[in-house]
Amino acid sequence: MSESKYIFADSQHSQEIERLQTLETVFDSASRKQILATGITQGWRCLEVGAGAGSIIRWMAEIVGEDGKVIAVDLDTQFIANIELPNVEVLKADIRHVPLERHSFDLIHARHVLIHIPNFQVALSQMLDSLKPGGWIVVEEPDISAAKAVFGNEAVCQSVNRVNQASLQMFANRGIDYALGVKLPAIFQKLGLQLLSIENDTPLSQGGSGIAKVMKMSTVQLADKYVATGKATHQDIEQYCLFAENTNAWAIYPPTVRVTARTTRAAASCQ
Repeated sequence: MSESKYIFADSQHSQEIERLQTLETVFDSASRKQILATGITQGWRCLEVGAGAGSIIRWMAEIVGEDGKVIAVDLDTQFIANIELPNVEVLKADIRHVPLERHSFDLIHARHVLIHIPNFQVALSQMLDSLKPGGWIVVEEPDISAAKAVFGNEAVCQSVNRVNQASLQMFANRGIDYALGVKLPAIFQKLGLQLLSIENDTPLSQGGSGIAKVMKMSTVQLADKYVATGKATHQDIEQYCLFAENTNAWAIYPPTVRVTARTTRAAASCQ
């Protein structure tokens, strides 16, 4: 039986805000590049799905100005509730069910959101339905299946790969497609969206890098869930964390696929 609860929902506040802020440090530059390519400008109405710690919200609010609007939808708004900007509205809601005005947004952005939703098609349909004809959508999702240890102590690498397998099993148990990121372009194409750009970073990275730090934080917070799959032990988790800190160790961490697309007609229905 699949689980639908957000995998980081039980994390301690201090751990989760640190993870989200580190994630922003690692990924915001690429996200901004993709969003800027849409031509975002003053007066645009934007939707941010899964706002995290709020860095992209604040940045978009600056660009769209007082005549524009940024609406943020998130299941957990504790990290963005203190954003007091006149052109920002925060909604604590599930994107699959929140009532949004149809064909009302110039731009929709989501990063590492759909990967956590078993029936992501419902969320994507909702997003597309609220997008203006000719509007833009930028979605960034990981391909968790690509993660693997590349260089380091052989026994430690085996532990790292067992943790990677535990991660895949955890997502599978929840009915989630852990390789969603790499399928995004085909999904968008099937929906009749006009693909502007596709980026697929495969971060071959050494321990101590930003992405290694993010993945270590995630692994610490999800350790019990990983061990519960039977694919990894707490000792494997410890070895994974040491590997992620070791500057002489190298791994491919889950790459993020970034797709920027545009509607050419009224929003499609996601099947």
